[in-house]
Amino acid sequence: MIYTETAKETEGRRKVFLRKWRLKCRAVADSLEEDGEALFAFTRLPSSQWKSARITNAIERLHEELKRRIKTKTVLPSAETAAMLFWALLASGQISMRKVGGWKTLGQPPAKSSIDLAA
Repeated sequence: MIYTETAKETEGRRKVFLRKWRLKCRAVADSLEEDGEALFAFTRLPSSQWKSARITNAIERLHEELKRRIKTKTVLPSAETAAMLFWALLASGQISMRKVGGWKTLGQPPAKSSIDLAA
């Protein structure tokens, strides 16, 4: 469902999935219906940004690296210190972040409905 080209196609595949799995395993279908809007929030963005929005590999990798570095220091005195550590690691090349896909369209607003950032 998440690898479609358009939001309309994503919604179509979602409906097909729900019809099939409602018969086989109602709990799976209920779960997708309950959280479907949050799961497919990336479809409200320009399609060039979908890949960067739907996967969290870069964020997870960064989080693990920062956890590893902070573990040796036991505690950081402030949020500013954590930010300094992040930027120092990034500037030194010890960690890297992949390029955000669709960066040219970052200025475009999302589609009409709002995106739940807490999701």
